[in-house]
Amino acid sequence: MQPGMPPPPGYQQGPPPGAPQEPVNSHMGWAIGSIFLFWPLAIPAIMAASRCNAAVAAGDYMGATAASEDAKKWAKLATIIGACWYGLWCVISIIWVIVGVAAVGSASTSY
Repeated sequence: MQPGMPPPPGYQQGPPPGAPQEPVNSHMGWAIGSIFLFWPLAIPAIMAASRCNAAVAAGDYMGATAASEDAKKWAKLATIIGACWYGLWCVISIIWVIVGVAAVGSASTSY
């Protein structure tokens, strides 16, 4: 690109060198926490959060922001699916206990 020429369409230029940048949240804590809910989607979240931290260390603000959004997406999916899975498991367990108690109660009262 020549000086004085406008950037090509779709090109995003970061802030000028030396300008203060807002911190990028890597969502590493959320990604690690989501391992306990649904690990198959938590692993890509952890990998994206690691890419975010590496990009921040390298000074790549745009790459860090993209990796942060990717980590947030995967951690959110892992949290939602994991919460639904455990919620369903709890409902099924409660129904199982109620049916079991009802079966034991009816069996003990018949002679």
